[in-house]
Amino acid sequence: MAISEKVAYLKGLADGMKLDADKDTNKLILAMIDTLDEMAALVDEIDEDLADAEEHIDEVDECLADVEDIVYGDECGDDCCCGDFYEITCPGCGETITIDDGILDDGAMDCPNCGKKLEFDLDFDDDEADE
Repeated sequence: MAISEKVAYLKGLADGMKLDADKDTNKLILAMIDTLDEMAALVDEIDEDLADAEEHIDEVDECLADVEDIVYGDECGDDCCCGDFYEITCPGCGETITIDDGILDDGAMDCPNCGKKLEFDLDFDDDEADE
């Protein structure tokens, strides 16, 4: 039973008892029931506002997920096989650089940190590949 329903029940009991509003104790009881009624109305409003806020948060979350997919390009998912990434250490500056298959296929690049030309030789014998 909701709070507003409980307060309505209390009001019904008070009306059924035909409380004399001129008596001090009855004034107190009736004032308490009126206060509870106002509080129940506020709680109902807060519940409605909370439901609206949750709905808007869900909408924003969905939009944010779409934006993340666009920005980060996560259309392939976690099991993406679009390319491999490799870390190499520049012999000039010692910094670690992440490169992908495309750069390896090019065979060379300039280090983004120090500018030293880095060359990649992917031609090796099967014996070298086993090592």
